[in-house]
Amino acid sequence: MSDPKAYTIGWICAITTEYVAAQAFLDEKHEGPECVSSHDNNDYILGRIGKHNVVIAVLPDGEYGIASATGVARDMIQSFPNVKIGLMVGIGGGAPSRKHDIRLGDIVVSSPRNGKGGVFQYDFGKSIQGQNFQTTGFLNQPPTILRAAVNGLKAQYESDGHHLEEAIIRVLEKRPRLKKKYSRPEPSTDRLYKAKVVHPLDDDSSCATVCGDSPSNLELRPERTEDEDNPAVHYGLIASANQLMKDALIRDRLATEMDVLCFEMEAAGLVNHFPCLAIRGICDYADSHKNKEWQGYAAMAAAAYAKDLLHRISPAKLVAEKTIGVLIFDGRSDKESNTVYGNYQETTGFENNTIQAGFRNQAKTVGVENQTIQDGNENRSIMNGDGNSATQIATEGKETLKLAMDLLGKKPRSSWRKWLAK
Repeated sequence: MSDPKAYTIGWICAITTEYVAAQAFLDEKHEGPECVSSHDNNDYILGRIGKHNVVIAVLPDGEYGIASATGVARDMIQSFPNVKIGLMVGIGGGAPSRKHDIRLGDIVVSSPRNGKGGVFQYDFGKSIQGQNFQTTGFLNQPPTILRAAVNGLKAQYESDGHHLEEAIIRVLEKRPRLKKKYSRPEPSTDRLYKAKVVHPLDDDSSCATVCGDSPSNLELRPERTEDEDNPAVHYGLIASANQLMKDALIRDRLATEMDVLCFEMEAAGLVNHFPCLAIRGICDYADSHKNKEWQGYAAMAAAAYAKDLLHRISPAKLVAEKTIGVLIFDGRSDKESNTVYGNYQETTGFENNTIQAGFRNQAKTVGVENQTIQDGNENRSIMNGDGNSATQIATEGKETLKLAMDLLGKKPRSSWRKWLAK
């Protein structure tokens, strides 16, 4: 069995398709962990990429969204205490625009833009008539070591081109049973419908049948040339929320106002609890025409990029890096803690390794000042006014408290236990 303390890279997937793709890119597969935390419910695959030992986990079957991702990260940190780098790797819905020629199979990497850390939680905000969407939350940018590796790999790709497609083909040659689901689909299946064209809600027929291929319904785009990367890699803002994005009008609005490149459902639950980089392969266009045809290939593309990224990081650099658990909760005001993790203590209510009662600071950060997490119900959701944001604050507050107590070896005060058990 493998020693959990030997693993420094934490890789999280949301669905089985992503989990399979991640395993396919391991250079070597290891035996399972010799022990894990008694409260750890994760399933793990252990292995090596280059000179790094990697632990890969997946969300429980049927669970999606921010809170589930936070739980998986919490358990991983408990059982693998030396994890120093986090990756959230999988699929997402693309947001093509005039500025960004995003196509199916492309890759989006979360990168700080316009004062935002790389992941934007779009159900932690407010929409005001006649004005642009306003964010009310704060999410941290990826750690410095990951951002440096992203920039280095970006320069490598620009100079020499990438070999992601070739890497996927090599993996599939070794695993023939994956070819049907994980190979690149025919280019003709990459259709970007105009926002006005909506797939009927209860019709499971293909878009080609229901919506057709009429030029009047499609956004016409020229084929990529041999001089262009295919798949292309895009760097910028990833929008994350607990709800699945299937609305082309909202997609286009957020792409225009916030420069969003893609949509997904987990990263916002990780970046403040599990400092990481989000890498998404584009499998659809976040509209009513969603289907699973491109999911396998998109997951492979994201995993191939993640492997290239890890090759840019020297194991020697990791020696000086703090573990994720220490980075979040050590309470020291060194440069890394202040610049990368942005006053995490203030936004979550931690101070000097002491768990503070309540999460008023977190409530203030997301725009519900003067209300406690339990009692707050101010409507801040972009999609509706049913109090989803206050509910999300409560959920994240619980996850933060549980994670802190687990890492610090503390038990909750009796006054908190009833709330945590809900």
